[in-house]
Amino acid sequence: MMKNIYEQLVSICGGELVKENEPMSRHTMTKMGGIADIFVTPKTFEQVTEIMRIKHEHNIPFILLGNGSNLIVRDGGVRGIVMQFTHLESLRVEGDLLIAQGGADIKAASRLALTHHLTGLEFACGIPGTIGGAMVMNAGAYGGEVKDVIDHVKVVTPEGELLTIARDDLELGYRTSIISKKGYIVLEATFKLAPGDENTIREKMEELTFQRESKQPLEYPSVGSVFKRPPGYFAGKLIQDSGLQGKGVGDAEVSTKHAGFIVNKGEATASDYLATIDMVRKKVKEEFGVELELEAKVVGEDEDKE
Repeated sequence: MMKNIYEQLVSICGGELVKENEPMSRHTMTKMGGIADIFVTPKTFEQVTEIMRIKHEHNIPFILLGNGSNLIVRDGGVRGIVMQFTHLESLRVEGDLLIAQGGADIKAASRLALTHHLTGLEFACGIPGTIGGAMVMNAGAYGGEVKDVIDHVKVVTPEGELLTIARDDLELGYRTSIISKKGYIVLEATFKLAPGDENTIREKMEELTFQRESKQPLEYPSVGSVFKRPPGYFAGKLIQDSGLQGKGVGDAEVSTKHAGFIVNKGEATASDYLATIDMVRKKVKEEFGVELELEAKVVGEDEDKE
């Protein structure tokens, strides 16, 4: 079955864009994860649409991978198709509109806005993700969110249908959107920005970059912020006050720099990472009665121990 799917994808995209048994550790920010059955990197929206139709027709398990941030892939790997927009990452500006393909880096979009003296995307200058991932999660930082500046989005449905969705219909909330609810794939997002002073924009971005780099453990692989912010609390503060910094399983460790991060100190497996997450959730529940909810997404299968 999967061999037939592989051959169909090669006929659509070409052999150089489709791989079998691809290690996901090469594509995740944690540097962990088992193999994907099929890994495909389309170059056109038409190819994406055809891939989605094949996936739907054959009921094949499917994952869209952004830049590998905010994602934990289990050691047993991923069955079915993994698609990444490595070749769909163009950015352009038309007046006060910034148009970005789904695979574009949101930090690069923020920098492009700066060069065109456009304000509104400064908050995104340090977010480690793609435009598509940012839309799915309504990404935000330092008081700004995608919902503040998005105009409309072009998506493909799980069945392969193309749609354009206006801002008011995106149902953007805290780390959620209609895109995540419906399983849509973001092909392109258009942001409505405003003219601004270049020096003011640059100073703001430099300030936010300093805040991020001085507080976050960017020197180690990690999934980014592991947990959502609990109502009335800060996840990192709860973890810190639980005395968990520096603790972990294997080479996975609660960061001593920022307790909201779990880092891979070298050879951590996904099982180590997930066991550390479980340890943190259990301890915070015991200490404060607060259930920490994952912000990171977990996919794939446990490794076969037989």
